[in-house]
Amino acid sequence: MKKKEKTCPEETTCSVDYAFKRIGGKYKGRILWYLHEHSILRYGELSRTMPDITTKMLTQTLRELEADNLIQRKVYHEVPPKVEYTLTEVGQELIPFIQYLKDWGDKQIEKEQVKTI
Repeated sequence: MKKKEKTCPEETTCSVDYAFKRIGGKYKGRILWYLHEHSILRYGELSRTMPDITTKMLTQTLRELEADNLIQRKVYHEVPPKVEYTLTEVGQELIPFIQYLKDWGDKQIEKEQVKTI
């Protein structure tokens, strides 16, 4: 008896996977949120905003977000080099969902703090 291969249905589940591949991970949501809050951030500003991320990981995450068309990287050819990051239109579309997750997280943190008092 042959085992049936499990496949992802074309539309529903795969679109969820698609979305989480683009915004999943430890830092992507935070980067998108900080760019939303500040409109434009330079690399150093992002790095200072997120002290728990390594230079290598920040660079890699920014490249992934840029490749997924969620952020835009603008390079100014000057000395010292200047690079700015902003949300794209596609990235802006995610903000209401990230806001919802932030609100949910705030409520959960509040509930946990009430339990420990």
